[in-house]
This record gives sequence, structure tokens and C-alpha cells, in this order.
Amino acid sequence: MSEETNELKDHVGGCHCGAVRFEVTVDASGGMACNCSICSRAGWLLAFVPASAFRLTTAEAALQDYQFGKKSIHHTFCKTCGVRPFSWGTSPDGDRMYSVNLRCLDGLDVGAVAVQHFDGASL
Repeated sequence: MSEETNELKDHVGGCHCGAVRFEVTVDASGGMACNCSICSRAGWLLAFVPASAFRLTTAEAALQDYQFGKKSIHHTFCKTCGVRPFSWGTSPDGDRMYSVNLRCLDGLDVGAVAVQHFDGASL
């Protein structure tokens, strides 16, 4: 998840239709399930990485951006199929961070991912 571990591996992923593709180096052995209004509806299973560990490999033009509330997180989704493979924002120190939807990584056995629950609804 957000801390560096020995489980860091390179993965590729994307949306359902393939218009959005990315590469990420992430520990996908664990993910966070948040119960806030957007995460719970979208079914996210999140892992967080710094910008240096994420690379969009398709055109940004395939993405639509959605923001709400404080408008500090860019909830991106594919303009064609609507799948939400990642979002991004800034960490407290001002660096860009990505939250990757582990369900969008190619070939990942999501059933084997250790899930940590986060009460985002109470924030």
C-alpha cells in the first residue's frame, strides 16, 4: 500500500475497453477499501504510489476528470467505458500521489489481496 515493502512489483493495467492503459510499480498484496461516497459506489480497492512509480501509457485525452467536495483529488475515468482505473492528488508534502484501483491491474488475483478497511465516510 502506501509504504515501500519487498512486495513492490511492476504491473500493467487499464480500463475495460483499453483506451486507458498504465504501468505502475506497487505492492499489490494489500489494498484499501474505503466506505466514502465515491469509493464505495465505484468498488475501489486502492493502493497508493508516488508519481515516480506510475506512468500513463495512453493519451490523457482518453480520460475524464471528476472532482467534488474540496476538489483535491482528481477522480479520473475512461471517457469510453467509464471505468475508474486510478485517481491522483497531492500528498501533505506537496508531491503528486496516485491511487491505483487494484481491480484494474491485468492478471491480479484480487481474491488474494489483503484488504484494509478505511472509514472515509466519517471524514
